[in-house]
Amino acid sequence: MPKRGQPGAEIVARTFKNGLKVIVWPDHDIPNVALYTWYRVGSRNEAPGITGISHFFEHMMFNGSKQFPPGEFDRVMEAAGGANNAWTSQDVTVYTDWFARSALEIVVRMEADRICCLSFDSTSVESERGVVSSERRTAVDNSARDFLEETVYATAFVAHPYQIPIIGWPSDIERWEIADLQSYFRTYYAPNNATMLFVGDVTPAQIFTLAEKHLEPIPAQPRPAPVRTVEPPQTGERRVVVRRPSPVPLLQMAFHAGPAGGPEAEAEDLLETILTSGESSRLYRRMVDRDQVAVGVGSYLQRGFDPGLLLVYVTVSPDRGAAAAESSLVDELARIAREGVTEAELSKAKTMHHAAYWRALKTIDGKAEALGSYEVFRGDYKKLFTAPERYGKVTAKAVQEAARRIFDERNRTVGLLIPEEAAEASSGGAPGGGKK
Repeated sequence: MPKRGQPGAEIVARTFKNGLKVIVWPDHDIPNVALYTWYRVGSRNEAPGITGISHFFEHMMFNGSKQFPPGEFDRVMEAAGGANNAWTSQDVTVYTDWFARSALEIVVRMEADRICCLSFDSTSVESERGVVSSERRTAVDNSARDFLEETVYATAFVAHPYQIPIIGWPSDIERWEIADLQSYFRTYYAPNNATMLFVGDVTPAQIFTLAEKHLEPIPAQPRPAPVRTVEPPQTGERRVVVRRPSPVPLLQMAFHAGPAGGPEAEAEDLLETILTSGESSRLYRRMVDRDQVAVGVGSYLQRGFDPGLLLVYVTVSPDRGAAAAESSLVDELARIAREGVTEAELSKAKTMHHAAYWRALKTIDGKAEALGSYEVFRGDYKKLFTAPERYGKVTAKAVQEAARRIFDERNRTVGLLIPEEAAEASSGGAPGGGKK
């Protein structure tokens, strides 16, 4: 627990009779409040036939409840000078409100009403089904990079539901039934499956009084069934080739990595930073500057309840081709596993994480998101305040061990997107040749 005078020392948490946990971080710099509600539900909890249903609730949660008709949530929020949003991942769905202190009770009432009594009006469901279908076409089907990434995930995972796309498969989006939505909502949008964080110009006593009045009467539901499937160890390289319209070839390389709460999480985070953060990073200097096989390189380290992926994505230089880019990437990843990182690289990565940490905590929004992330994924919000110490203790040897463990050829899934116009000409020369 942070000591008196340190950031976070004033945080108070309470779990109510219905299992809802509420965490309050008073911050009186400005007369505003950030409210983050974290539900432990994402595409990881879905199954064939109802994929994308977690993301669908991002839309439905703003389409009316017993006391507030469709559109009222947004209208009240905007009238209070506030804003709201939501996002879904493989593991969680998070609803965010940012509003003036004077609107505190009405916002708590609206949140309570949509947890308790969300509307499943068939007209709204069909309208939002069309919106989500359109969103999928724009964000995935018409995006070369996202389409390839969806295919790589579905190839890298053969058992675990991380293979399911967050937005869902098109045929499932078209066929959800209202009974599916109602059953899913009862199971996962229950107070005992949620954590609410209030950060801003409030006091714990004020929040707990409102929670007792509006949130605690909402009944708990049976605990959701756990996700039991464990992805079996990968025993050889997997490869997939996609042909889509694209101005340039795209290369993605995915490796299984640890969960958010794993003991190697900090070393893996620093490894990813060393690889791709900025134009002085390992892969940018090697692939863009030196070898000139790529015009861009980046990465994404999935952090969830279960082991996820470290995904490296490369925009291939059309003059050099995908085979040259893949060779360069494989060689550099093998080199970092073989030779490790320098103390200068490690120091720079730690400095970047340290700066990002304090930037995130300078706003009430950033505090609510960071606090919720540590509470949900690491089991205790207090671990947020020991993060700088944990990152500071990571050694170059620990980063090298993470690289050796992750960048094993048997742990690798390669995805290549060939521009459709060049597909015929390239059909004999592409590395690999289809999903194995």
